[in-house]
Amino acid sequence: MEIRKIQMTGGASFIVSLPKDWAKSWGIKKNDAVGIVVRKDGSLLLMPKISSEQMQREREFDASSIEKPIYLFRMLIGAYIEGYNVIVVKSRKRMPPPLREVVRKFVRSVIGLEIIEETSISITIKDLLNPAEMPFGKAIKRISSIVSDMHKDALFALRHGDKELSKDVIVRDDEVDRLHWLISRQYNAISKNALLAEPLGLSSKKIANYSLISRIVERIGDHAVVISKNNINLMGEKLEGSIVDLILYAGSIAVEIFNKSMEAFFEEDIGAANENIERIALLVSKCEEIGNIALNQESKKALSIGYISESIRRVGEYSGDLAEYVINYLV
Repeated sequence: MEIRKIQMTGGASFIVSLPKDWAKSWGIKKNDAVGIVVRKDGSLLLMPKISSEQMQREREFDASSIEKPIYLFRMLIGAYIEGYNVIVVKSRKRMPPPLREVVRKFVRSVIGLEIIEETSISITIKDLLNPAEMPFGKAIKRISSIVSDMHKDALFALRHGDKELSKDVIVRDDEVDRLHWLISRQYNAISKNALLAEPLGLSSKKIANYSLISRIVERIGDHAVVISKNNINLMGEKLEGSIVDLILYAGSIAVEIFNKSMEAFFEEDIGAANENIERIALLVSKCEEIGNIALNQESKKALSIGYISESIRRVGEYSGDLAEYVINYLV
């Protein structure tokens, strides 16, 4: 941190000099304008650019140097979340179909991107979204609603041996990922240009909260997938009714803890968050009971029941983390 003394000019105005290296790095010259954002904590944010439009950032990938198509897909997701507006995938020679399909899969897997140019050796992707129009609150409500329904349907599928419903829960996780990646992307874009947050009426801290909540909810959604995959593994296996009842009871507690944590977040209710955390002990005890019963089952059933029980417990614990976060944030 640099310490600079406040000076006075004209008998009324306070001035402070800018670091020369910083000004040079941004190409700031005499008579140029800079933006100053007053934050709620009393600090000032100095913006070298005063436009509320998103800065254009481009990222290029050389597909010829990437060993596996899945590696390219992960790198494209990383570029998307980081907030690049233009992504170019190039190849030194004609791009093979598997790589083209990976790029198309990537575009289908995210929100707001379109392929705007394609040749035999390159594909150009452009972001058509405006971060200032991102309804963070609605996106979080949407992603939490999807995850809640995924867990309810996973439990229903277990009860009724519904293989198709289990598969549908697994597919819905793609939508959870799309929303989570979008929230993370828009957060990164706004963190690089605080002026983008002004039309939303949200502080940078509030937007950061949405990003963190989104990440936890996405992980909870992953456990609905784990439960559904093990539901499928148990198809054709005979389970005692008492075991199923216990799993469904524990699962319903976990879903309720999750829903109440999200309600506490949106309603900013510390009391509800505290009460919700108290229920986790009951859930953990039920999951331990399921684990003990699983030890007496055949190996295949024992393994799947154990995975389901562990995921239910993790849902409750992640939801408890959400409730604790609500308390910390509100305090």
